[in-house]
Amino acid sequence: HAAVVARGMGRPCVSGASGVSIDMKTRTLRIGGRELAEGDTITLDGANGQVMQGEVPTIEPELAGDFGILMEWADRHRRMGVRTNAETPEDCRMARQFGAEGIGLCRTEHMFFDASRISAVRQMILAENEAGRRAALEKLLPEQRSDFRAIFEVMTGLPCTIRLLDPPLHEFLPHGDAEFAELSDATGLGVDHLKRRADELHEFNPMLGHRGCRLGITYPEIYEMQARAIFEAACEVGKETGKAPVPEIMIPLVGSKRELELLRALVDRVAGEVFAESGCPVDYLVGTMIELPRAALMAGEIAEEARFFSFGTNDLTQTTLGVSRDDAGRFLTTYVERGIFPRDPFVSIDVDGVGQLVKLGAERGRATRSDLKLGICGEHGGDPASIAFCEEVGLDYVSASPFRVPIARLAAAQAALK
Repeated sequence: HAAVVARGMGRPCVSGASGVSIDMKTRTLRIGGRELAEGDTITLDGANGQVMQGEVPTIEPELAGDFGILMEWADRHRRMGVRTNAETPEDCRMARQFGAEGIGLCRTEHMFFDASRISAVRQMILAENEAGRRAALEKLLPEQRSDFRAIFEVMTGLPCTIRLLDPPLHEFLPHGDAEFAELSDATGLGVDHLKRRADELHEFNPMLGHRGCRLGITYPEIYEMQARAIFEAACEVGKETGKAPVPEIMIPLVGSKRELELLRALVDRVAGEVFAESGCPVDYLVGTMIELPRAALMAGEIAEEARFFSFGTNDLTQTTLGVSRDDAGRFLTTYVERGIFPRDPFVSIDVDGVGQLVKLGAERGRATRSDLKLGICGEHGGDPASIAFCEEVGLDYVSASPFRVPIARLAAAQAALK
């Protein structure tokens, strides 16, 4: 997963480097028979896994000249749209320079880790009751509104798919005595009390635990705050620019129609309140992320409540194959070498397994709602082979990290021409 995150940040990353050994005592690294000390310069080529000693001359890539012409040709022939996975204004600007036509995935949890708000997030998580959570959420509302406003200003008039809070709450909890002491000072609660509450939130398998829409069902005030922040920001930008963004609010980890029904009603209620207060309604959609096998199987029913599906193929691959993305490095290379998997299923979609669930979900969803918008927002959205599959099953768009948007544009054109 580190490689996925690094790629999205535009940072080169070489992962699974079993030949590297690090000695923390001497602060040295041994690789390929060479020893490097802390502070030595190396150059990484994340595309082919090369690690080079010293600083290699590089150039800033530009979408101009012959490459710009090639991109124009590609855009002329591709059927699918190309969006980006982004949650900062900087990423959005970069993606637009690379030709992105909207946001396919904005992960709101990344905003919560900011140093200026992590304390309020932790207060919300460790609160004993709804009143305590709402008090903390009041502090977060203007911060979230500012986040979304900054994104909408860059993506003016374009669709922006925003995923409501997804990861399990324990990911935001303090680590170490110093952070617990800092939170104790901020809340007035004892360190022992805070540690006990943190222990209560511990999960044995958090990836399949209290996360995604399950958080919205049990703590609806969290999703209420996020929806309000989205709509208030959209209204502000719409008033000021005359080009309102089109928020597409995505509910994560849905496995049943009833989950989406409850949370769509919550979003619609908050939208009505904000529009009445601002006098400036904006168009918006509510949809879901298809990342559980059951969601794909029940897509016909779920589509009764959803205006769009976005296939979250990172987690759909994990839940279909029963393989943890973070632990797969221990055996995945061997599996590919032995022909069990033709390629890494987290890099290129498993067409025979995960792909069939995507196809089934798309067919059943559109059988219920013919105008259902369909996209893919996993890391597969930047993989040419996966993009070709998306073209085959009739998805409307793919979404990739900013630096993979040009690849996606070209691959979408190639897929359309086959």
